[in-house]
Amino acid sequence: MTGCKKFQTLATLSQLVLDQRLADLRQAAERLERSKSQLRAINAAGAPVDLPPVQAGLVDLACQRWADIRRAELNTIIAQQTVAWMQAKSGAAAAFGRLQALNGAAQRLDRKR
Repeated sequence: MTGCKKFQTLATLSQLVLDQRLADLRQAAERLERSKSQLRAINAAGAPVDLPPVQAGLVDLACQRWADIRRAELNTIIAQQTVAWMQAKSGAAAAFGRLQALNGAAQRLDRKR
């Protein structure tokens, strides 16, 4: 196998790795956005309407208690998903850099011929 063919094979494999890393990044971003959307929805929830004041207060208190627990859970999930997204982004950037380096080396090899 010639040097040029080896670079082409490596570049093809590197492109496959990049595609996979980009898919991982896209999935991580979607999961993170979904969790952030859930948190925004909880924060935007309004107080109950059409209830007597005492019952409305009790319902609001119960909802706020549940919302506080769910916010804490979502904040933990968002933190974990942010780390996963950052790792996926780093992996995609490294794969892109490898592919660019291989393509550059292959072009230099072609120019020498």
